[in-house]
Amino acid sequence: MSRGQLSSPDRKPLIAVVDRANRALQADMVRSAHRHGFPEIKPAHNAVFATLGTAGGRAIDMAERAGITRQSMGEVIREMVGLGILEMRPDPADRRAKLVTYTEYGLQVAGSGKSRLAELEQRFDEEFGAAEYELARDVLQRLAGLLDRLAAEEAAVDG
Repeated sequence: MSRGQLSSPDRKPLIAVVDRANRALQADMVRSAHRHGFPEIKPAHNAVFATLGTAGGRAIDMAERAGITRQSMGEVIREMVGLGILEMRPDPADRRAKLVTYTEYGLQVAGSGKSRLAELEQRFDEEFGAAEYELARDVLQRLAGLLDRLAAEEAAVDG
């Protein structure tokens, strides 16, 4: 094959399939929030909802779990503080750091999202059957773990 040519795959690459499923889930969560009376929710907010527990968390840890930069996470957090969904206060474990927590309103928004996720899980279970759906979840988790191990191995070789 000459430079600049790509072979035409018989099927979509796995990265495209996973990306499409992720984008569909993310869009569904935003549409659900809008339907349930939270029209201010945007796709970028999903990174916070996916990484912030009810006890709160630090922006740097949330950014790492979301796979985005600390600056990007900080921007989304500040926007959500402005919307009254989150608040920031000194972290009792490290007074120099800030702890991000939900406001009462934010707990309502997050609770609505958790309810939607439960509905989707039930729907997927019904659609694919419990065994097949559990297998799909397991394979995706194992793929992520394998990719993490490969990255660590490459870092060790390069480092």
